Amino acid sequence: MNAIDSYKRIVIDGQRYYGRHLIASAHGCNDALLDKDTIARFLKEMTQRIDMVAFGEPFVERFGGGIEVGISGVQLIETSAITLHTNDGARDLYLDVFSCKDFSAQEALAVVREYFAPATVTHQELLRR
Repeated sequence: MNAIDSYKRIVIDGQRYYGRHLIASAHGCNDALLDKDTIARFLKEMTQRIDMVAFGEPFVERFGGGIEVGISGVQLIETSAITLHTNDGARDLYLDVFSCKDFSAQEALAVVREYFAPATVTHQELLRR
């Protein structure tokens, strides 16, 4: 291993990666998606369930106008961040989880399903070099 790559902790098939990035879209969510306190609890539980360490409290606000009103939330974690954006009218959620510490994307998706019971969830995972 090159000393310059030693910070890349995720190793898959001998290749070192800086981080895992989960990008998920959940459509047709329940009304819990409209509640800022629920979103804050979701971010806290997500942090715990994927074995991350929170850096401070989550930041959660509703804003936008017209058809673009929704909630945005950010939970900084010691190894990067968990962010989400919602759309109130469509009941859609857009989630990004990025960390240089590996995590289970399936566990993250399970938390989404438990909190928001979406009709559909799509996702992709990226390994960042």
